[in-house]
Amino acid sequence: MREVRVADLAKLDDPDYPAFTTGQAATMLGVQEAFLRSLDTANLVRPHRSEGGHRRYSRRQLTLVVRLREQLDDGHTLAAAARIIGLQDQLTDAENTITDLRAQLDQR
Repeated sequence: MREVRVADLAKLDDPDYPAFTTGQAATMLGVQEAFLRSLDTANLVRPHRSEGGHRRYSRRQLTLVVRLREQLDDGHTLAAAARIIGLQDQLTDAENTITDLRAQLDQR
Protein backbone atom coordinates (compact mmCIF):
# COMPACT_ATOMS: atom_id res chain seq x y z
CA MET A 1 0.00 0.00 0.00
CA ARG A 2 1.29 3.44 -0.94
CA GLU A 3 2.09 5.83 1.88
CA VAL A 4 -0.15 8.93 1.95
CA ARG A 5 1.76 12.16 2.40
CA VAL A 6 0.47 15.54 3.59
CA ALA A 7 1.29 16.93 0.13
CA ASP A 8 -1.10 14.37 -1.37
CA LEU A 9 -3.88 15.45 0.97
CA ALA A 10 -3.33 19.11 0.04
CA LYS A 11 -4.51 18.26 -3.48
CA LEU A 12 -8.01 17.85 -2.06
CA ASP A 13 -8.10 21.61 -1.43
CA ASP A 14 -7.54 22.23 -5.15
CA PRO A 15 -10.97 22.80 -6.78
CA ASP A 16 -9.60 21.38 -10.05
CA TYR A 17 -8.17 18.16 -8.58
CA PRO A 18 -10.05 15.18 -10.08
CA ALA A 19 -10.91 13.42 -6.85
CA PHE A 20 -14.35 11.91 -7.48
CA THR A 21 -15.39 8.89 -9.50
CA THR A 22 -18.55 8.95 -11.58
CA GLY A 23 -20.37 6.91 -8.93
CA GLN A 24 -19.24 9.18 -6.10
CA ALA A 25 -20.18 12.31 -8.06
CA ALA A 26 -23.60 10.93 -8.99
CA THR A 27 -24.34 9.96 -5.40
CA MET A 28 -23.23 13.33 -3.99
CA LEU A 29 -25.26 15.28 -6.54
CA GLY A 30 -28.32 13.05 -6.60
CA VAL A 31 -28.09 12.43 -10.35
CA GLN A 32 -27.73 9.32 -12.47
CA GLU A 33 -24.30 8.28 -13.69
CA ALA A 34 -25.76 8.33 -17.20
CA PHE A 35 -26.46 12.05 -16.78
CA LEU A 36 -22.81 12.70 -16.00
CA ARG A 37 -21.75 10.62 -18.99
CA SER A 38 -24.15 12.57 -21.21
CA LEU A 39 -22.54 15.85 -20.15
CA ASP A 40 -19.17 14.39 -21.12
CA THR A 41 -20.54 13.25 -24.48
CA ALA A 42 -21.97 16.75 -25.07
CA ASN A 43 -18.53 18.25 -24.24
CA LEU A 44 -20.03 20.32 -21.41
CA VAL A 45 -18.22 18.68 -18.50
CA ARG A 46 -15.02 16.92 -19.55
CA PRO A 47 -13.75 14.92 -16.56
CA HIS A 48 -10.16 13.85 -16.22
CA ARG A 49 -9.49 10.24 -17.20
CA SER A 50 -7.50 7.93 -14.95
CA GLU A 51 -4.82 5.68 -16.39
CA GLY A 52 -7.51 3.02 -16.68
CA GLY A 53 -9.81 5.39 -18.59
CA HIS A 54 -12.22 6.02 -15.71
CA ARG A 55 -13.79 9.45 -15.34
CA ARG A 56 -12.65 11.57 -12.38
CA TYR A 57 -14.45 14.80 -11.49
CA SER A 58 -13.18 17.87 -9.69
CA ARG A 59 -15.17 20.04 -7.27
CA ARG A 60 -15.30 22.78 -9.92
CA GLN A 61 -16.82 20.32 -12.40
CA LEU A 62 -19.36 19.13 -9.83
CA THR A 63 -20.40 22.73 -9.27
CA LEU A 64 -20.96 23.10 -13.01
CA VAL A 65 -23.03 19.91 -13.05
CA VAL A 66 -25.25 21.33 -10.29
CA ARG A 67 -25.70 24.56 -12.25
CA LEU A 68 -26.60 22.64 -15.41
CA ARG A 69 -29.04 20.43 -13.50
CA GLU A 70 -30.76 23.54 -12.06
CA GLN A 71 -31.21 25.00 -15.54
CA LEU A 72 -32.56 21.71 -16.86
CA ASP A 73 -34.96 21.49 -13.92
CA ASP A 74 -36.19 24.98 -14.86
CA GLY A 75 -37.18 23.59 -18.26
CA HIS A 76 -34.24 24.70 -20.41
CA THR A 77 -32.69 22.46 -23.02
CA LEU A 78 -29.12 21.32 -22.48
CA ALA A 79 -27.87 23.73 -25.15
CA ALA A 80 -29.79 26.62 -23.58
CA ALA A 81 -28.57 25.69 -20.10
CA ALA A 82 -24.96 25.70 -21.29
CA ARG A 83 -25.45 29.09 -22.97
CA ILE A 84 -27.12 30.60 -19.90
CA ILE A 85 -24.28 29.44 -17.66
CA GLY A 86 -21.70 30.75 -20.13
CA LEU A 87 -23.40 34.15 -20.14
CA GLN A 88 -23.67 34.15 -16.34
CA ASP A 89 -19.94 33.46 -16.11
CA GLN A 90 -19.14 36.23 -18.62
CA LEU A 91 -21.26 38.66 -16.62
CA THR A 92 -19.49 37.70 -13.39
CA ASP A 93 -16.10 38.20 -15.06
CA ALA A 94 -17.19 41.61 -16.37
CA GLU A 95 -18.48 42.66 -12.94
CA ASN A 96 -15.18 41.59 -11.36
CA THR A 97 -13.24 43.58 -13.94
CA ILE A 98 -15.37 46.66 -13.28
CA THR A 99 -14.82 46.29 -9.53
CA ASP A 100 -11.06 46.00 -10.05
CA LEU A 101 -10.97 49.03 -12.34
CA ARG A 102 -13.00 51.11 -9.88
CA ALA A 103 -10.61 50.15 -7.10
CA GLN A 104 -7.65 51.25 -9.27
CA LEU A 105 -9.35 54.57 -9.96
CA ASP A 106 -10.05 55.08 -6.25
CA GLN A 107 -6.33 54.57 -5.51
CA ARG A 108 -5.39 57.44 -7.82
